[in-house]
Amino acid sequence: MFFSQAGARPRRWEASQSEHKKWVEVFKACDEENKGYLSREDFKVAVVMLFGYKPSKIEADSVMSSVDPNTSGILLKEFLDIVRKKNEAQLYRNEIRHIFTAFDRHYRGYLTLEDFKKAFKQVAPKLSERIILEVFRDIFSS
Repeated sequence: MFFSQAGARPRRWEASQSEHKKWVEVFKACDEENKGYLSREDFKVAVVMLFGYKPSKIEADSVMSSVDPNTSGILLKEFLDIVRKKNEAQLYRNEIRHIFTAFDRHYRGYLTLEDFKKAFKQVAPKLSERIILEVFRDIFSS
């Protein structure tokens, strides 16, 4: 798979103070009994509040299995880390979608070699056609 030097992998992203404050408020709101942690169901409600979807059983299982077994649920620090990572992934997906849309000039939902060549001519005009072809084959054969 081809990854650009410009950061094809998700970058570590820091939340603004207002976002961080919102996440803490959601944690507190979902921790109704002031237990100091979120149960599985509390976590699901928090995800709905922050991201607008109910996490799947698999996602909830994955999160709960990553929690310290000596605690009864997700502590605030863990919750903030989970939310930061989810937010990073969402931003990364949006960035990828944006790049794809820029390459898909005819709005077909897929890229042809010609689309790929035209895009690279604009962003990297000195790149040889051989390299562009190799990248195209590498990406689209995976």
